[in-house]
Amino acid sequence: MNSGDYTYIWQANDWPNWRYDWTTLAQPLADVSRAQGLLIGRLFDVGITLRDQASLLTLTEDVIKTSAIEGEKLDIESVRSSIARRLGVDIGALAPADRHVEGVVAMVLDATDNCNDPITLPRLFGWHAALFPTGYSGLNRINVGSWRDDATGPMQVVSGPIGRQRVHFEAPPANRLELEIDRFLGWANSASPEPPLIKAGLAHLWFVTLHPFDDGNGRIARAVGDLFLARADLSPQRFYSLSAQIQRERKAYYDILEHTQKGTLDVTAWLAWFLETLHSAVNQAQLTLDTVLVKTRFWQRWATTPLNERQVKLINRLLDGFEGKLTSSKWATIAKCSPDTALRDITDLLARGVLRKTDAGGRSTSYELNTSSA
Repeated sequence: MNSGDYTYIWQANDWPNWRYDWTTLAQPLADVSRAQGLLIGRLFDVGITLRDQASLLTLTEDVIKTSAIEGEKLDIESVRSSIARRLGVDIGALAPADRHVEGVVAMVLDATDNCNDPITLPRLFGWHAALFPTGYSGLNRINVGSWRDDATGPMQVVSGPIGRQRVHFEAPPANRLELEIDRFLGWANSASPEPPLIKAGLAHLWFVTLHPFDDGNGRIARAVGDLFLARADLSPQRFYSLSAQIQRERKAYYDILEHTQKGTLDVTAWLAWFLETLHSAVNQAQLTLDTVLVKTRFWQRWATTPLNERQVKLINRLLDGFEGKLTSSKWATIAKCSPDTALRDITDLLARGVLRKTDAGGRSTSYELNTSSA
């Protein structure tokens, strides 16, 4: 079978002999390495406490966004509390444990905390079982902790209404998975000539191409990629989130995957996209660190001000990047209190100068932090 005589790269005669152009990738590699060096240098300057806070914020975003890429919305407070419990970071009151959230968090942290451990079949099956603790994906029962069997047809990534669906990708048949996974794990767990960041990009692409599970393949592929990124960083502590950056560029992510999987085994374009996206993620981490520093200065400013638990919770939500406008009704919903109680909380903070009304008018008055007094 010659190049051009197949539909997907796994059907090529020389699969999986990846090829890429070093001259094209040399500069993106250098740019990412430089950005990582600047970030690490700044992190060492701020001290261990702020590094822990930055890592907590990054991991929370990573868990939220790797699920959001697949259209799944997780509760941010449940995610943040779950990670804080596992890392031993004090964030005050913790949200109740959520079994599904706990599973996603467990997978993400195992991939990075234990990045130097080999990737094994039991480990991959454990990640998959953690993602689907009930044995269901939505209303559909799936094979959990085992490979797909293609009983209902080939594994395909499709879009569009029933009857007019477009097939973006078809994975290798189930009867090839044992061979394909053995080959992937052999490469993943042994020394190979690729630079660490290139290996992270290849691991991500290779696993998502195999698509070995009934569901959860994208999340596990990103976890595999994060494991190799942690190895490349020589640190299990995460300060940037590739998944969050992929979510910001979700359409481009799916476009480059489809283009790559229908192309040749020269994956230079995929690796260039991967490195560019990684570079953006590292730059975004500088903004995350800025957020942590602003939060620290804010609480130093208001350390002696008596605040109730609801007020502390909502202020932290604002400091972490509240989506949309904060109104009294949203306050009541998030704090699980009555509208009257929410208004009293807000009025108290307005009087103290902690909050201020936003300039924008409209049907509902909204509020923001009074950063000028911090």
